[in-house]
Amino acid sequence: MTLTTQGNKTLNLAYPIIFGELAQIALGLIDTAMVGAVSYKHLAAAALVGSVMTIPFVMGVGITIAVSQLVSQANGQRDSQLVSHYLFNGFCLSAIAALLISLGLELGKDVLFHLNQDPEVAMLAVPYLRLVGWSIIPMLLFIALKQFADGLEYTKTAMILSLIAMPLNFFLNWVFIFGNLGFPRMELVGAGWGTFITRTIIFLILGLVVLRHSTFKRYVAVRKKQWVFRWKTMKELLHIGVPTSMQISMEAGAFAVSGILVGTIGAVEQAAHQIALTLASVTFMAMLGFSQAASIRTSNAFGRKNWPLISLISRSAMIVALGYGIICALVFILLKNQLPYIFNDNLEVVTLSALLLLYAGIFQISDSIQAISAGLLRGIKDVRVPTIFIFIAYWVVGIPIGCLLAFTFEMGAVGIWTGFIVGLTLSAIFLYLRVKKLTSSKRSTISST
Repeated sequence: MTLTTQGNKTLNLAYPIIFGELAQIALGLIDTAMVGAVSYKHLAAAALVGSVMTIPFVMGVGITIAVSQLVSQANGQRDSQLVSHYLFNGFCLSAIAALLISLGLELGKDVLFHLNQDPEVAMLAVPYLRLVGWSIIPMLLFIALKQFADGLEYTKTAMILSLIAMPLNFFLNWVFIFGNLGFPRMELVGAGWGTFITRTIIFLILGLVVLRHSTFKRYVAVRKKQWVFRWKTMKELLHIGVPTSMQISMEAGAFAVSGILVGTIGAVEQAAHQIALTLASVTFMAMLGFSQAASIRTSNAFGRKNWPLISLISRSAMIVALGYGIICALVFILLKNQLPYIFNDNLEVVTLSALLLLYAGIFQISDSIQAISAGLLRGIKDVRVPTIFIFIAYWVVGIPIGCLLAFTFEMGAVGIWTGFIVGLTLSAIFLYLRVKKLTSSKRSTISST
C-alpha cells in the first residue's frame, strides 16, 4: 500500500461527494447570480439571510455527519444490522434538528431589523428568510440519507440528484424571480420558492431510492428489528454530531458574523463580501467533499483498528490538500479581476470584490489543510480537542483581530478578511499537529508490539 494508491482510492470515493457538494454550492451561486441581476440591494438581502442562517444550518449538517461516521465504522465491522439501526436513528435525529432549526428561524426572523443593516435590505430579506428557513427541513433530511449512502461508499446517487437540482433550481428561479410562464414577478421571494421546491424534490427522490433500490435492500429488510428509537444510539450520534456541529459552526459562524459586520459598513461592502465569500465557498466545499471521503475511509479502517492504513490515508490526504490549496490560490490571485463580473457589474462592488479575492487566495492552503485535518480526526472519533482548537483559532484570535483592523484601524472589509487569514492559519497548524501526533503515536505503538 503506497501513498499514491491510498490517495487515488480516496479521490475515487471523493469525486461524487465533491460534485455533490459543488452542486449544492451551485444552487447558492444560481440564486446569487439571478438575484444580483435584479439589483445589488436584493443581492445584499440574500447575503444577509445567508449570514444569519449559516450557523444554524451548518449545525444541522454537523449532526448529519455523525450518520456517515457511525455507518462507515459499522460497515468496517461488517455489521449490516447495526448499519440499519444507525440509519433510522440518524434520520430521526436529523429530523428533530431540522424542525428545531426551522422553527427557530421562523420565530427569530425579526432579528434582521436589529443588526444595524440597511433598512431596505432588511425588509427585502424577511420573506426570503422564512422560505429558505423552512426549506432546511427537506434539505437536512436529504443530507442525512446522503450521509448514510456515503458511509457505505455509495456516493454517486446523491451526486446525480444534486446535479439534477441545478437546472431544476435555475428553471424555477427563472419562473418565479422574473415572472415567466404566467407567474407573477417575485424577485427575491421567487428565489426562496425555487430553493424550497428543489430541496423537497431531491429529498423525496433519494428517500424512494433508499427504500426501494436493491443496493440498500438488506438494510431496509431488517427494519422491524433495527428501526427502533434508542437513547443509547442517540448519545453515540450526538457524541460525534455535537462537536462536529460546533466545529463547522464556529468556522462558518466566523464567516457569517463577518458578513453582518461588513453589512454595518455599507451595502456595497456587503455585496462585495458576498461575492468573494461565495467563490471561496466553492473551493472550500470541494475540499470538504474530499475531507468527508478521507473521513469515511479512516472511520472504516478505525472500525477494524487498522492504524497503519489510517496513517497512510492521512498522509496521502494531506498531500492532496496541499496541492489543491496551491492551485486554488493561483486561480483566485490570477483571475481576481474577472470573477466578480459573474455576479454583478457595479464598478464599486467589482473593485472591492477583486481585492477581497486576493485575500481569499492567500488563505486557500490553510483552509484546505484544516478541512482535511478535521475530517481525519473525526474518522478516528477525536472530536473534542479539535473543537477547542477551532474555537481558539476563530473566536479568540481571528474574529477579534478582524474587528480590530476593520473598525479601530479603519481597514473596513479588508480588515475582516485579514482576520480570516489569521484564524484559518492557526486552525490549520493546530489540527495538522493533532493528526500527526495521534497517527504517529498509534503507529509506533503497534510497530513495537
